[in-house]
Amino acid sequence: MSYVIPIITLIVGLIGGFAIGVFYLKNQLSKMQNDPQMLQKMAKQMGYNLNGKQMQRAQQMMKNQAPAMTGKKKRSRIKDTRNVDLIERRRR
Repeated sequence: MSYVIPIITLIVGLIGGFAIGVFYLKNQLSKMQNDPQMLQKMAKQMGYNLNGKQMQRAQQMMKNQAPAMTGKKKRSRIKDTRNVDLIERRRR
């Protein structure tokens, strides 16, 4: 019985740490989208020296990935038509 509490504490700590890490990473990435200097700094830390065109391309790529990071999905028309078909079938 004395070993159950440390195991539960470890599991809760891991889950909490993971959640905090994901939240922090999302915030940092969203800040980089809006701040070109921060993006340039990160690129230099990784050993890259980006020119203006490359910076614009990197910012555009990050903006395109923003919905994926926030968990919001773009709805496709195929799914919408399937839902409409399903609703129409149920009405009949």
